[in-house]
Amino acid sequence: MTASMTLRQCLSSAQSSARNVVSDIASGFFQISHNSFAMLGLALVFVMITLTARPDLREAGESRLMSLLMARQGVSFGFSDPGAVDRATAANPKDLPIKQAAVAYWLSKKYSVAPEPLSVLVAHAFELGDKSKLDPTLILAIMAIESGFNPFAQSPVGAQGLMQVMTGVHHDKYANFGGKLAAFDPVTNLRVGVKVLQECITRAGSVEGGLKFYVGAANLDDDGGYTSKVMAEHSRLQAVVAGKKQPFEGLAPQVGVPASFPPTAGPDNPRTTTGVQKVAFMGS
Repeated sequence: MTASMTLRQCLSSAQSSARNVVSDIASGFFQISHNSFAMLGLALVFVMITLTARPDLREAGESRLMSLLMARQGVSFGFSDPGAVDRATAANPKDLPIKQAAVAYWLSKKYSVAPEPLSVLVAHAFELGDKSKLDPTLILAIMAIESGFNPFAQSPVGAQGLMQVMTGVHHDKYANFGGKLAAFDPVTNLRVGVKVLQECITRAGSVEGGLKFYVGAANLDDDGGYTSKVMAEHSRLQAVVAGKKQPFEGLAPQVGVPASFPPTAGPDNPRTTTGVQKVAFMGS
């Protein structure tokens, strides 16, 4: 009898101890969870305060989150290239100086080209114009008349890109840019075109004479109206820079062939392979 009671007491004591242990574990877990949630709440509050005080950090975080989401979406669709935007020749025209932005918007409306890529071209034209002592609006006027701002334009005789440079003739000028295929990079074509234009003007001794060299009509009496078209567009762009309103009529002619030039090959056609070629083989 005594042994049975002793056994029951031991069992009761063990059960009580087990309950106490379980209770202590549950209480400890509750305390840890409670403290963890409290710490998490404090951390969230701190993060919110920091992001409110530092909008740059918030924007960076949002950009990073958006990139991650787009990357995940791209993977789900089988493609992803977040770095594509870095290869785009485009910029926000609102970031340009006021005069340059005005030119970019005007050209965008006239030639039905997006203002973002035009913003890059306008900015580079002004930079190159300053370095080469050429009016940047003249450079832009040549681009307008030559290609209508089509970076992939090609004439029947091989003048290519924005400035319609004869890539085969001026291949040496593309050497530092990796080769002739760089002619289809808008900024590279612009740089090479400005170099050729500068050489043409130096050789001719005047802007008008340089334009005749540029179009390949230096030895002809008639350049097909090319010089007058470029100079007219140049004047309109100068007016835009000066803050004067300009109409949008008079789009660029067909790329590579001024309207009055004969359409067939021959010694009187400066845009053909048998006559004087465009840009007159200068600088090669």
